Amino acid sequence: MSAAKPTQTPPTAAICTLQGSLLTLAIVTLLSFTCLSIKSLNSPSISSSTPPSTTLFAPQVRVVDKDGINQAERVEGEDEVSSDVFHSPEVFRLNYAEMERKFKVYIYRDGDPKTYYQTPRKLTGKYASEGYFFQNIRESRFITDDPDKADLFFIPISCHKMRGLATSYENMTVIVKEYVESLIAKYPYWNRTLGADHFFVVCQDVGVRATEGLPFLVKNSIRVACSPSYDVGFIPHKDVALPQVLQPFALPRGGNDVENRTILGYWAGSRNSKIRVILAREWMNDTELYVKDSRISRATGELVYQKKFYRSKFCICPGGSQVNSARIADSIHYGCIPGSNLAFQYSCDSRVTLFESNGGCTLSFTYS
Repeated sequence: MSAAKPTQTPPTAAICTLQGSLLTLAIVTLLSFTCLSIKSLNSPSISSSTPPSTTLFAPQVRVVDKDGINQAERVEGEDEVSSDVFHSPEVFRLNYAEMERKFKVYIYRDGDPKTYYQTPRKLTGKYASEGYFFQNIRESRFITDDPDKADLFFIPISCHKMRGLATSYENMTVIVKEYVESLIAKYPYWNRTLGADHFFVVCQDVGVRATEGLPFLVKNSIRVACSPSYDVGFIPHKDVALPQVLQPFALPRGGNDVENRTILGYWAGSRNSKIRVILAREWMNDTELYVKDSRISRATGELVYQKKFYRSKFCICPGGSQVNSARIADSIHYGCIPGSNLAFQYSCDSRVTLFESNGGCTLSFTYS
């Protein structure tokens, strides 16, 4: 007797079996994703019946009860950020908390503090912002003595000191160039990012001119600039604006006393830029405004310039020949609304409702 031949599966049947398996796998995968999607839509965290939490941080303050025992109390309504700002507020909160724990800044120690490095001369005058920046960063809890643990590196050169020692602009450029190049040669940190994780601070036009001899410093590093403008190489995606203040203020801060502010708009200063020339020409004789194309002389009275802020509703802060201005900080301090920078519109059309004065005129500021 001959053995029975085994049954052979036709090739077409094998193909059908493979296609069926793939189809079954695809259907199972599709059903799995569908179930997960439905589950996420019904999740309590984004359910329509339960509104999303809008608090990223629940600030804690220490309070003392009548027995003198410290207790933590949640302060509602403070430091709240809408969850619509972030895809995941909880992830942002955790990342921010991690940054606060791990973020470190290293300050280069090179340079003699008695010359141009490490700290400005003083915390007063028009360079006060630079001085406070140096002081605050040195007192910061983010400072580290180990450069290998640092996320950012601060280049502690003070153009304020150069100005105080009557250094010429040409020599300033050489000093900054040689100092930064010495840091690059001595340490390995600059070359890791070509300076993208380094930063420095400049105030007034002296700081801008002092760094002109080192284009890659301005291009690559983070520049903390006082009241910057785009025509001095300010790069918005990396640079930081540092408000300039004149410390101490000559008079106390102003309040919400609109009834005493009879001047619609106020500016007094030199005609040292195109916009200031136009401003003085168009508005100097306007009765609604106080516009003077020269500095107010001290002979007219004590602190007349500062006292005008108290009487003005709007304070015009047009750009001058330099890259900085303390007028914005002065305006805020004295309770006057600052307006800046390039274009102004003044209309006596009563239909304009930005601000109405006695004559139905309005003063508006356009940013560009």
